[in-house]
This record gives sequence, structure tokens and C-alpha cells, in this order.
Amino acid sequence: MFDLSTGQGSSPLLQLPPMIANLGTGILYIVCWLMGVGFADDPSQAARATFEYGNTFLLIAGLLNYLTMLDAFDIAVGRKL
Repeated sequence: MFDLSTGQGSSPLLQLPPMIANLGTGILYIVCWLMGVGFADDPSQAARATFEYGNTFLLIAGLLNYLTMLDAFDIAVGRKL
């Protein structure tokens, strides 16, 4: 999972978009952040066979949550019927 404080080999500006996507998963991201689970700096700890699949799944889940919120907002203000 991504956050701005880890410095996972790239600049914090490049960490911002995936961090925002992960934040879209809601309480799951916050609980993992508070417990320190999934924010490993050492890539060998995260080097499992399914690591990239799980990471991509969480990024897409967060982005789909944002799309769902935008759709609900459009329906609520009457832009979409």
C-alpha cells in the first residue's frame, strides 16, 4: 500500500495518485495504516507470488469506490436520472 512517508524508491509526488486510490478503499486503508500492515519498505517482505495482483485489486477497488460516490452524487443533485 502507498503512503507519502515511506519513500519507496520514488518521489512523494509519484506516490500521491496511488495513495489517493488506496484511500478510496475507506476504513480498510485507515486500519492498515494504523496497524502498520502492508506498508513495508523492504520489497523482499512483499515479494509474494500474488503481491502485484492484490495491490492492483486494492487500487482499482478504491477508484471504483470514487466512481460510485460520484454517481450517487449525480443522482442526488438530479443530473442523472
